[in-house]
Amino acid sequence: MSEFEFWVNGMTCEHCERAVTAELSALPEIVDVRVDAASGRVHLGHDTPLDLNAVESAVEDAGYTVRSWHTTTNA
Repeated sequence: MSEFEFWVNGMTCEHCERAVTAELSALPEIVDVRVDAASGRVHLGHDTPLDLNAVESAVEDAGYTVRSWHTTTNA
């Protein structure tokens, strides 16, 4: 499994975490989603290459914006 981290603007509570998690979990390549509203950090586990446009669209569909991307790592 590969892992990817990024940061999201605007999350403040558990509802925000659930909204982002639900949108990202619907993407077929995602096998694990961990969202922390306090830091804005989102951690994804995926088995196939990520479509970053789809990830960004999912975050926007939840009502938030991507602040910055990180690098993908293999676990």
